[in-house]
Amino acid sequence: MPVQLKVRFCFVVVVVIFVPLLGAPRQTAAADGKMTGNYSKLSGIIIPGFASTQLRAWSFLDCPYSPLDFNPLDLVWLDTTKLLSAVNCWLKCVLLDPYNQTDHPECKSRPDSGLSAITELDPGYITGPLSSVWKDWIKWCIEFGIEANAIIAVPYDWRLSPSKLEERDLYFHKLKLTFETALKLRGGPSVVFAHSLGNNVFRYFLEWLKLEIAPKQYIQWLDEHIHAYFAVGSPFLGATETVKAALSGATFGLPVSEGTARLMFNSFGSSLWMMPFSKYCTADSIYWKHFSGGIKKDHPTYHCDEQEFRLNYSGWPTNIVNIEIPIRGYDAYPSVTDVTQTNLSSMEYGFPTLLSFSAREVSDGTFFKSIEDYDPESKRLLHQLKKLYHNDHILNPLTPWDRPPIKNVFCIYGVDMKTEVGHYFAPSGKPYPDNWIITDIIYEMEGSLISRSGNLVEGNPGTSSGDETVPYHSLSWCKNWLGPKVNITRTPQTEHDGSDVQVELSVENLHGADIVPNMTRSPKVKCITYYEDSESIPEKRTAVWELDKANHRNIVRSPVLMRELWLQMWHDIHPDATSKFVTKAKRGPLRDEDCYWDYGKARCAWSEYCEYSYAFGDVHLGQSCRLKMSSADMLLRYV
Repeated sequence: MPVQLKVRFCFVVVVVIFVPLLGAPRQTAAADGKMTGNYSKLSGIIIPGFASTQLRAWSFLDCPYSPLDFNPLDLVWLDTTKLLSAVNCWLKCVLLDPYNQTDHPECKSRPDSGLSAITELDPGYITGPLSSVWKDWIKWCIEFGIEANAIIAVPYDWRLSPSKLEERDLYFHKLKLTFETALKLRGGPSVVFAHSLGNNVFRYFLEWLKLEIAPKQYIQWLDEHIHAYFAVGSPFLGATETVKAALSGATFGLPVSEGTARLMFNSFGSSLWMMPFSKYCTADSIYWKHFSGGIKKDHPTYHCDEQEFRLNYSGWPTNIVNIEIPIRGYDAYPSVTDVTQTNLSSMEYGFPTLLSFSAREVSDGTFFKSIEDYDPESKRLLHQLKKLYHNDHILNPLTPWDRPPIKNVFCIYGVDMKTEVGHYFAPSGKPYPDNWIITDIIYEMEGSLISRSGNLVEGNPGTSSGDETVPYHSLSWCKNWLGPKVNITRTPQTEHDGSDVQVELSVENLHGADIVPNMTRSPKVKCITYYEDSESIPEKRTAVWELDKANHRNIVRSPVLMRELWLQMWHDIHPDATSKFVTKAKRGPLRDEDCYWDYGKARCAWSEYCEYSYAFGDVHLGQSCRLKMSSADMLLRYV
């Protein structure tokens, strides 16, 4: 979702980014310590995700009762000063028409361009660090010598549905040209790194591309232009937080009311892109309809197999929505006058009806249809759902993913965080848009389901829990992309000497079933669990990384994740590498910042890698601990 002022938004961040190493000068380490390999040809493309790109005004807007007006190129998303001083004016520049996705008549906003559009949403001494998104990534890549033209940002208007992105901005045409330009500029393919909703954007691009390129040339184009795809925190089967935002509003830390946040969120066509859906229901292949002449205005929506109706909750841990429908004659969204005049004591003898809805019933519109008489927003959401998703002529995004036809796919996400998987709603008695309140929340937590009050709840909990935003059931869908045999390795996230590494080889992978390693885990140690192909799909390589206690919105800023990405890419381009994946046997410091002072031993920790080397300006002992060798020499240990 968006960033919380602490930048909790990224419910959805897309990024297609260069794994560090992508642009560094042509180098791999040789005996003399110099780099000799050729990875200078690789590029990285960053596609930011939901609420993770700056939006700028493209209109003149006079804001009454405020000294701050909007002029062309003024920052809209995110300018907290104008948000606080002229919220109604600011909303005109952010809201879209929910039916046709056009701008407000008085103000329009468009996405900014370049790397600066995705580093900090609200630059400033105080607001900058709080709204930082990809700034840490850029710093890391600069530190490792990545060239400026190897990093390409492709921001987009995250308020739009996929079809509107192409219709209004030709976004997917531009993205295709970006890949082709990167290939021509640097002579090699790109690495795609997508976070949260960004993965949905990339998936739609791959489907759109099928209709732009001759079928026989489609795989060839992918092989030439994309080396690897890193899917981080992807809501493969949607996220339940989206339903909460649509019904009661989610501010994500912004200084607005929940009702205002609800109006804003539901005006965006992209809001439904993250709705939860069933893994047992699919849609007709629209791709083949294009070539068979069978395109019709209204496509069939879903075809569900018998498991959808035989099993509970569409395969999810519990029902997504439980909602009390008001008693007959009671308006769920009364006017302010009605609220004043109504004698609410007359309702004491009525009993509202509690209705429950599964993921399938949310994504196919059954839920919104059921509350249509009690909520005016439902009609608009139903319109968006049918027009922008069910009838999309490229892809119905609310259907399960197949593995992308890319040679190298890495799926990365956090686990074991307390994550919302179900909600209970009831009428609030207040006017729309505040007409619903949340009465209870169901969380998954390390293999159990608990209510907001802490009571255990019956259901189908997974073996683990999600990343605090996206449930584990959705995140782990990519395990179905692994080959028939899987090697599993569990290591500490911190630097380690290999003594705590656990390995299981050639574990059978049954499609549709979770892979559960038979390994121990200390509650005090955060680990990474790697699932890597032992027997791969022909000409394909797939891996899944689970990071303990990694928060959805902060995982992209994790030094641990950056280290693993760097090592894997280094391994991929090294001419002497023999294994499919980088070794997990040990992890030592890679940068001077990774070295620190061990006060117990009165020396720099990791003495094999680090040494005390004072430099003018150092203010503490740890700052004077530096690598003995260059980072290039350190990387040789992982070939």
